[in-house]
Amino acid sequence: MVGLIRGVSEGLGPVGGAAAIYTLSGLLLVFTVGLPNLRQFSLRYFLAGCLLFVSYEICLALSLGYAATRQQAIEVGMVNYLWPSLTVLFAILFNGQKSTWVIIPGLLLSLFGISWVLGGEQGLDIDEIVSNVISSPLSYFLAFIGAFIWAAYCTVTAKYAKGKNGITFFVLLTGLSLWVKYFLSDQPPMLVSWPVIIKLVLCALSLGFAYAAWNIGILHGNVSLLAVGSYFTPILSSALASFLLNAPLSWSFWQGAGMVCMGSLLCWYATRRG
Repeated sequence: MVGLIRGVSEGLGPVGGAAAIYTLSGLLLVFTVGLPNLRQFSLRYFLAGCLLFVSYEICLALSLGYAATRQQAIEVGMVNYLWPSLTVLFAILFNGQKSTWVIIPGLLLSLFGISWVLGGEQGLDIDEIVSNVISSPLSYFLAFIGAFIWAAYCTVTAKYAKGKNGITFFVLLTGLSLWVKYFLSDQPPMLVSWPVIIKLVLCALSLGFAYAAWNIGILHGNVSLLAVGSYFTPILSSALASFLLNAPLSWSFWQGAGMVCMGSLLCWYATRRG
């Protein structure tokens, strides 16, 4: 999704591209997953789900679209992948998940890995980190806040959804919110081409089916076990994004990505031991 969202935003603009992606993805879900019966939702799940899901998706899409370069977009995507560790932390704090002290080094290792990625080719370089963030502060801020929002969404869904799946409604609401922003603000013109259209369709398919599967897993599966499958997402996502965007990544980037994965696995191990 990181590479595809960035590719679409380069042609249709950060806001217009994101609006098109979520609209097409929502329509796809209407014909596959179907529209949910909102009357069956608990008020807590409906309100929190709408607010958290829409907020996260806007943060994710715009953080990638507003990044100054393609390589920076991949780095921004890596910042977003703090969410697996944060999901485990939120499950401990708010859902009564048992844990051990290993959660602390796990979280610290994930944060250190993100810092290592942002440090560029030199690894942990404070001046380089500051320079990267200053060059595109909105992108990094949205990605960082988005990680907390998605962790909160997973926690709320597991606790209050009671088996109800609102993913189709949430995706459509995200698209609508982005179209409102697009028409009420000054946006660059959309440059439609066949490569952009192909990326748009692929992104909509990936996003729609991935979130549909993820919500089913949260509602009916073991959230801690489910999270394990996501812990290697940073490496897979970065590799695919690097290929799609033709943006080679440094060895220090992959070192940082590995740290994020290992930190997330330590967080999961802490809950297993707990």
